[in-house]
Amino acid sequence: MEHITFLVTVVIITALAFDFTNGFHDTANAMATSISTGALRPRVAVTIAALLNFGGAFLSVQVAKTISGGIVHENSGISPAVVFAALIGAIVWNLATWRFGMPSSSSHALYGGLIGAALIGAGTHAVDFGVVVTKIIIPLVASPIVAGIAAAAATWLARLITRRTDETTSGTGFRAGQIASSSLVSLAHGTSDGQKTMGVITLTLVTCGALPGGSTPPVWVIIAAGTAMAIGTYAGGWRIIRALGKGLTDIKPVQGLGAQTAAGTVILASSHMGFGLSTTQVCTGGILGAGVGGRTAINWSLVRRMVAAWCLTLPAAAVAGGLAELLARTGTPGVVGVGVIGAAFAAWVYASSRATKVTAGNVNTVAVDIPAGASAAVAGGLLPGTATTQTLDSAA
Repeated sequence: MEHITFLVTVVIITALAFDFTNGFHDTANAMATSISTGALRPRVAVTIAALLNFGGAFLSVQVAKTISGGIVHENSGISPAVVFAALIGAIVWNLATWRFGMPSSSSHALYGGLIGAALIGAGTHAVDFGVVVTKIIIPLVASPIVAGIAAAAATWLARLITRRTDETTSGTGFRAGQIASSSLVSLAHGTSDGQKTMGVITLTLVTCGALPGGSTPPVWVIIAAGTAMAIGTYAGGWRIIRALGKGLTDIKPVQGLGAQTAAGTVILASSHMGFGLSTTQVCTGGILGAGVGGRTAINWSLVRRMVAAWCLTLPAAAVAGGLAELLARTGTPGVVGVGVIGAAFAAWVYASSRATKVTAGNVNTVAVDIPAGASAAVAGGLLPGTATTQTLDSAA
C-alpha cells in the first residue's frame, strides 16, 4: 500500500465525511413516514435505519462500478486532487440543502461534483456522457414517476381491501407493515447510496495505482463506507424528516406503507442494475403517489421547490466541484485552500442551524406560515403565507 499518499488519505477521509452527510441527509427517505404516523419513535427509527444502512452496503457493488469506472474514465488524467474537489463540491451542496430542509439528492450532488471536477481537471474526454445519460439522467426523471405510480396503486388497493375494516384495527396493521417497509427502504438505501462512496474511494485508489483498473471495492472500503453512513444516519436528518413526513402531505399509515414498499422495491431493483438513482427522489415520488392514492391534500408549493432543487443539484454541484478543482490544481496550497473553504462552510451551516434547531423531540411539530385571516383549514393544509407563524403539533 505504498501508493497511499497523504493526499489519497485525505481524499478517503473526505469521502467518508460525504458518506456521513449522505446518512443524515437521506435518513428521511426511509423513516419520515413511519415517524410522522407514529409507527416508530424517532430515535428508534433512525437506529433501525442505521443498522440496515450498514447491512445494505454489503449487498451489491454494481452502482460502485458505475462510478469508479463508468461516469469518468479511470485513465483519462483523473487524479486524487480531482476526486477531492468533487467531494468538497458535493458536501457543500448537501449541507446547504440540509440547512434549509430541502430534500435534494446526495447522489446527484456527488455525480455533479465528480463531473464538474473531472471536466476542469482532465477535460471533456474524462467524462462518459453516454453513461451519464443512461444511468443517471434517465433514472433521475423516471424513478420518482415509477415509484409514485406504484405507491398510488398500492395505496388505492389497500384502501379498497380494508374499506369495511375497523379503522383502528386496520391502522394498527398498517403501522406494523410500515415498520417492515421502512426497514426495506433503509436496506435499499444502504445498498444504493453506500456504493457511491465505495465507488469514489475505489476510483481514488485506481488513480494512484493502489488498485488495477476495473477493480471492485475492497472489503475494507465496503466496511468503512457502511460504517460512515450508519453513523450519519443515527445522527438523524431531522429537518428533512420533517419536510418529507409532515410537509408534503398528511400521511396516514396505509399511505406510508404504500409509499415505502414502492420506493424500496424500485431502489433495490435499480441498484442491482447499476442505475445511479436518487433515493430521495424515489421516496418523494412514493409519498406523492400515496397522497394521490389516498386522496389527501398535497403541498404543491413545497413540491415545486423540491423539483427545482432536484433540477439544480447536478449542475450546481458540478459548478462547485469545478471551482474547487480550479483551486486544487494549483498544487498543495490550493488543495489546502479547498479543504479550509469546505470546513468553514460546514462550520457556518452548523452554527446557523442552531437558531432553528430540529430534533427527535420536535420533528413532528410543523411550523406553518399563516396569512392574515386564513382559516384553520388553510393552515392545516400547509399552504404558505407571510403574516404570522403558528406551530401545529401534528402528533397531538
